[in-house]
Amino acid sequence: MKTKNIEGLTLFEINQLIQQGGKFITFPKLVSKCKSSTVYFIRPGEKTFKYALKHFFSNLLTSWRLLPLRPGYVTKSLFYLAIGGKDNTENILADLHQINPVYNPNLYCLEYI
Repeated sequence: MKTKNIEGLTLFEINQLIQQGGKFITFPKLVSKCKSSTVYFIRPGEKTFKYALKHFFSNLLTSWRLLPLRPGYVTKSLFYLAIGGKDNTENILADLHQINPVYNPNLYCLEYI
């Protein structure tokens, strides 16, 4: 999944922001077979309204067609939009720790001649 709002941040900085109240959230997307949307990194003190608004209108356009077929998905989608998204911080952080590259600089190249 694509993660937005972490451009230029290292894993250490992401961990620091999460300890201060940051989180990774997703919003349900009814358009694509009830899958979650892009993962958004919400910084401490930032509101999720600007991210939820796009998904709200997208789900509003398609929910009337899916309501008779899958009422559970529609209500789940509206619930997560109302509370500000689904918190996936633990899962995303575990994935980031698993694929974190180790930085081993070549010290010979860093020496001045």
